[in-house]
Amino acid sequence: MAMKELKKSSVIRLNVGGNKFCTSVDTLTQREPNSMLAAMFSGRHNIACEEDCEKGCVFIDRDGTHFRHILNWLRDATVPLLEERCKYSELLREAEYFQLVGLTEEIHAFLNKEDDDQIAKLDADFTRRDIINFILSNATMKFRGFNLSGLDLSKLDLTKIDFSYACLRNVCFSGCDLTRVKFNYVDAEGAIFNNASLTSTEFVGANLRDASFVDAKLRFAKIKSACLVNCSFLRAILYNAHLYDADLTNANFEAASLECAALKNLKATNTANFRDAYLISSGVEDVNLQHLVGAKLGVVTACGNGFICKKPDEIR
Repeated sequence: MAMKELKKSSVIRLNVGGNKFCTSVDTLTQREPNSMLAAMFSGRHNIACEEDCEKGCVFIDRDGTHFRHILNWLRDATVPLLEERCKYSELLREAEYFQLVGLTEEIHAFLNKEDDDQIAKLDADFTRRDIINFILSNATMKFRGFNLSGLDLSKLDLTKIDFSYACLRNVCFSGCDLTRVKFNYVDAEGAIFNNASLTSTEFVGANLRDASFVDAKLRFAKIKSACLVNCSFLRAILYNAHLYDADLTNANFEAASLECAALKNLKATNTANFRDAYLISSGVEDVNLQHLVGAKLGVVTACGNGFICKKPDEIR
């Protein structure tokens, strides 16, 4: 019997990195219908048959530590109360991997609220409506040094705007066109850039701690001397991007494309996740090759203080 014939009430047994779970097709597919789990068990992908699901476990190659929280979210839409903030970063990474948009947004909202309780913040200098009015007026827009913290600017065309030195904490830029925007020396901690277009954008000296760039397009972006601690670039496209002198502590580049990118003098790469990241045709300097475990490197050729990742057909 094909997977598409499984009933919603059918019991599914999962083995997630050695941790076993029991749930139903309905739980895996209903709350987040566009997630990876829904795609696996809704019949869109014929990954198993009903007999396999009843007799054995469907194996998922992920750390199963937080998967029970994933299931509880799918069942009850609840975000767990975890003892340490770093645990939320771990859960966030799993939510992003499984493409659980609702859970990802709730975790960000929870962390942002926690920040609000700990840090007294000034009200933003502008509202979303103010920004839209600026756009409609065709005025030359510069928001250098302004406080826009907490604004929802999602899906706006903000091309060529200069946000340098601005406070952009927890600003939502999801789905924005941010082509050739300057974010130099901004405080954008916790900002969300998911699915945004950031071609030729500059992030020199920017604080991007806990920021999210899931599925973002950062072609030809310049990221230099930036704080990328706990930053997620899951499935992001960084084609021909320049990534220099940045702190990558616990940064996530899983399945990101860094084709033709230039990586130089990056800090804490040993804690970053480069699993399935595509680095072929990129140039890497002053970075430990062993820290790029799991990345797609092609043929590595020494060059100066680093190496070049070449395609096999480029080797003569």
